[in-house]
Parts: sequence; C-alpha cells; structure tokens
Amino acid sequence: MKIKSHLPNTLTLMNLLSGVIGIIWVLNGELYAAAWFIILSAFFDFLDGFAARLLGVSGELGKQLDSLADLVSFGVLPGFVLFKLCQELSPDSLWPYFTLSVPLFSALRLAKFNLDTRQGDRFIGLPTPANALLISTLPYLMAEWVNLSRLFLNPWSFVILAGILSYLLVAELPLIALKFKNFSLRNNVFRYVLIGAGVGFMLGFGLAGIPMIIVIYILLSLIENSLKKA
Repeated sequence: MKIKSHLPNTLTLMNLLSGVIGIIWVLNGELYAAAWFIILSAFFDFLDGFAARLLGVSGELGKQLDSLADLVSFGVLPGFVLFKLCQELSPDSLWPYFTLSVPLFSALRLAKFNLDTRQGDRFIGLPTPANALLISTLPYLMAEWVNLSRLFLNPWSFVILAGILSYLLVAELPLIALKFKNFSLRNNVFRYVLIGAGVGFMLGFGLAGIPMIIVIYILLSLIENSLKKA
C-alpha cells in the first residue's frame, strides 16, 4: 500500500530529474537535446497524473510536487534554451536576460492554475508543457526551414518571442484541452482537427513540426472561441 501511494510522486520526481538533466545539456551547449528531455518530462508528467487517478492516491503533496517539477521542466529549462539561443547572437549584451521572463511567467501560470477552478475542460492561457515544447524545438524548426530561421538573426527576435509567450502563459485566453466528455464529431471537431494536424506535422517534419502545431493549437482555439461567442 505504501509503495502504491508513492508511485505517482516518484514519477513526478522523474519529471523533475529529466528537466534538471535537460538544463545540464543546455549549459553544455547541446540545445537539440533539450527538446528530448522536455518530451521525457511531459511523458512522466502524464504518467504521474494517470497513476494517481488509477490508484486513487492523489493528494495535496502530489499537487504541489507536480507544480514544482513542472516549473523546472517546463519553465526553467525552456528559459535556458531561449537564453542560450539569444546569447549566441549577442554574447556581450544584456538582451539574453530579457528572455528569462519565460520561467517567471511560467511560475505565475502554474500558481494560477492551482487556484483556478475554471480549467476543468479548457485551459486558460497557454499550458507550460506546450510553451516548453515550442521553445525547445525552435532549433529543429530553424534547421528545417532555413528561410524561416532568418527571422531569428538578431537577439531582438528572441526577446520579442519571450514577451509574447510570457503573455500567452497568463492571458485570459480559453484554449482547447484534449479532454473528451464524449467522442462525437460535433462536440469535438476542433480537437480532432488539432490531433490530425499534429500527427501530420510530426510525420512530415518530426520535432521541427512541433512549433507549427502549437501555433495551430492557438489559432484553432481562437476560432472556436469566436464561434462560441457568435
């Protein structure tokens, strides 16, 4: 019984460990490796919640530990990636430090999520794992799309991107959550479109497709919101 109660927290700690190792790789200049550690963290993040629900052992300790692990894996680690990308373009300036708004707003986002009771079937603001995946796969996108990489030839580009993403993390913006109450096409059309686009981009571009998937995710959410208000 005690082993069962500790399994979800152990998985959460594996999420945290993956994030810490990812930071070490970034510090060593291995930015491409960061995406894989964020994916691994996201895998453990999914497993700990699934295990807690399956075993019926969720509690306040697990909730707090989960937020702390997410802050490192989906806040600090992608913040380091942006910092390094910016620093490579402007090693002797202060501009890279402005990209550190990402871990700060990730912390704010996670704290708000713990207190917000509105996010049962939809997210309010960009989820930290989605934000982390977008940032960490930028090197893959820039390598795949050379013309697009020209947008990131100066440190300002990463500072502006950090500002936009920081805003989206805490914005009062309802976003699609892949939580199905039923599987009818009418009630889940945007979820199915998102899943289909995600599979297509991943098959076509690998990790380079993830930033495009996140952009599509935000756009589909905006369209769905506008249709609901109409």
